Amino acid sequence: MSAAQGSYTTTQLMLDITQGSRVSTSAYSPGRPPALSLRARGAGAVVEEWQAALERAHNAPQVLEPGLLASQIPGGTGYAGVAGGNDQDGVAAANRGGQIVALSLGSAATLPARIAALGAREQLVVANLPAGAAGLSELRALSAARRAQELEIVVQRAPDAPGNELLWVAVGGLGGEHTITSQSTNQRGLISAVDLAPTILRHLGLAIPDEMRGKPIELDGSFDGTYLRSFKARLLVIYGRRLGALACLFCAWALLMLAALALRRYRARVWAARVGGLALLWTPVAVLVPAAFAPGRGVEDALLVLTCFALGASSDRLLPWPRAPLAPAVVAVVALTVDALAGTQLLARSLLGPNPELGVRFYGIGNELKSGLAVLVFAAVAAALYPAIRGRRAATTMAVCGIVLAVIEGSARIGAGVGGVILVSAGTAVATVLLLPGRLTRKRGLIVLISPVVGLVVLAALDLTTAHGTGHYTGSVLHAHSAGEIRDIIVRRYTAAYDELRHGAMPFATAVALVVSALAVRHHRRLLAPVGGDPGWLAALAGGLTAGVIGALSEDSGPVLLVVAAGVLGCVLSYLWGRPADVAVTPHNPDTTRATRSRARTPSEGRAR
Repeated sequence: MSAAQGSYTTTQLMLDITQGSRVSTSAYSPGRPPALSLRARGAGAVVEEWQAALERAHNAPQVLEPGLLASQIPGGTGYAGVAGGNDQDGVAAANRGGQIVALSLGSAATLPARIAALGAREQLVVANLPAGAAGLSELRALSAARRAQELEIVVQRAPDAPGNELLWVAVGGLGGEHTITSQSTNQRGLISAVDLAPTILRHLGLAIPDEMRGKPIELDGSFDGTYLRSFKARLLVIYGRRLGALACLFCAWALLMLAALALRRYRARVWAARVGGLALLWTPVAVLVPAAFAPGRGVEDALLVLTCFALGASSDRLLPWPRAPLAPAVVAVVALTVDALAGTQLLARSLLGPNPELGVRFYGIGNELKSGLAVLVFAAVAAALYPAIRGRRAATTMAVCGIVLAVIEGSARIGAGVGGVILVSAGTAVATVLLLPGRLTRKRGLIVLISPVVGLVVLAALDLTTAHGTGHYTGSVLHAHSAGEIRDIIVRRYTAAYDELRHGAMPFATAVALVVSALAVRHHRRLLAPVGGDPGWLAALAGGLTAGVIGALSEDSGPVLLVVAAGVLGCVLSYLWGRPADVAVTPHNPDTTRATRSRARTPSEGRAR
């Protein structure tokens, strides 16, 4: 179970459970929840510092209602615990007023009997079992005594420390031994803490309020404990390995370039530039290989480097320059689509996956891939069109490929990325307009401006038809009940983007990306010298840069999308500048059209060709 969105604390977990919704801890002020404890009052109890928890939740940029779960249950809920022990778990039984209707404290030995007594009177009982063998024994006794129609949810207890963002959870009463999931995660074996409240309310036959953003727990295939342990272990190491693996790729490329320079041969230098750029373009595919069997860190880094450079060298050898980017683009899009539709979870387990450990995104194409895939697809179109001629045929090809990518990145069953639709739509519009004959007109400028809006409308239709309105977009935006909720969504996204901008080396990386991008725009003619200023490659690079910029402005990861787009564009340019010595530059004449070129050929020239 994803127990936190951000840093983990038991108190915040209990608040998230009882409100059925959550927001990143960075969006709260203060970031950590107040220290909450129970004080007996009559037959029940009240939560100390509850008002502070309410004010903190109400100031957050999302509708949060601590105590919503208990307030939805007629008669309230009960809590059973051990006298003198930690009573933080009792927070999950509090209603909106911070009150618990029934309180039962006593020795650990009497806990099962007291839980049964409370269960005879209350529809929902929250209990805190002791640690160790005693708690395990009591859990077995409670499970054995559970009636068939009763719902039993067991959540692992963990200290407030990093690394506990994923906890074990077990559910009894849903029907047999199966793996659980929910529409919140769309991942087999993974649910969110906010899914517990709607699951309880649905089981009791009670209405689930709109303020609860979690989804009821569902069953998904037979239970496989070995796979679930492997899945959790894999999710816990993804974030820590990601940057190191990418650093290994760049270091391998640097070593390859140094070796080529040492040979003092032009062919070696350009080959290293081409293959190195292609190797990094293969990364979205290569990361799926170690994800299949989750090796150790050293083995994964080595396997990633070998796979990327083997694929880079192979595609360079098999496809003539400059068509090699077609291979990683086509294979990446197909592989990610098949993985999503088949539910094999390779992307979720890969180093470039959505990283469920952070509790922000559980499925689909994460922000680390959205802008990079856009650049890769635009480059593939340019490679296919080369040498391109500005015209409706080239523009239509770019538009169709961009639309397909937008559907893939936005579809609830595949990419599930609202921001992906926005950035791909904008990048596609820019690339398409640049491939149309004639000058930039007001009408074409308007098409570029409204393209993200059109993309969002299409995404809404896709969510409603293919996911029955359960997609991320309809669930967060279209189902908003007021302008205030839309404002909260915007505030959350830009707060998260600003936090990302301040994180680690991101300020430096962002500054470098901005400076390099500005220089590239200013000297774009020189950058495109290897392809003779080809309009297809100009459109691809302009569209890719637009996707990175728009992604940075629309996604909650902010500058990450710009940095990734700039990096992938650099790999594409490295490949282009690695033009083989025996390939001549095809100069582009902007005044030449396909028709005039055809008319200019003589019969003898046509036979020679």
